[in-house]
Amino acid sequence: MARPKEQFQTFSKTKTRVTKTAESGKMYVDYKDTESLKKLMSGNGKIQSRKRSGASAMEQRMISRAVKRARYMAMLPYTAIVG
Repeated sequence: MARPKEQFQTFSKTKTRVTKTAESGKMYVDYKDTESLKKLMSGNGKIQSRKRSGASAMEQRMISRAVKRARYMAMLPYTAIVG
């Protein structure tokens, strides 16, 4: 008797890209673009890992640097807002 093929749920999220390319050809992440950076943060305010965001190592370093700059400039919260 043939067993039915097992179906697994997939929880894969679409990969969010926030890197942009300048006219000179260099890639960068803008810390002033808070809407894009919020997509790469969890509900608690943590930066998502490379595995979840789909970023390369260089892109992840740029993302973390941009998030930290935005937090310092008070554009993003350090922690979640409890209400």
